[in-house]
Amino acid sequence: MKLLSQIGIVFAICWLGTLIEAVLPFPLPASVIAMLILLVLLLVRVLHPRHVQEKSDFLLGNLQFFFIPATVGIMNYVDVLRENLVLLPVICIVSTIATFAVTAATVTLTNRLLNRRKKP
Repeated sequence: MKLLSQIGIVFAICWLGTLIEAVLPFPLPASVIAMLILLVLLLVRVLHPRHVQEKSDFLLGNLQFFFIPATVGIMNYVDVLRENLVLLPVICIVSTIATFAVTAATVTLTNRLLNRRKKP
């Protein structure tokens, strides 16, 4: 029953994100809106991590399956990939380095905030 309630919470937040996306005058993906809603709910402590922990662990544990449709979809654009054969590795390397840098900065900031919170 606990897992069903967690699924309900996640789907309700996703549904709310979809509703907000339909009303916004500018394009913003519903999934991003839903993640921001979840973040706000966790920060203001309306939701506690335990409310979505099992569902989150399940989704993270099976994350690789979410990439299968995207990978299969790439096969439709083999001609585009061939045209950009030199540029594609450069883009991948630069975006990977940028992702690592942003992740490192985020982890460092999070650790500093958590350590500041622990100190009296």
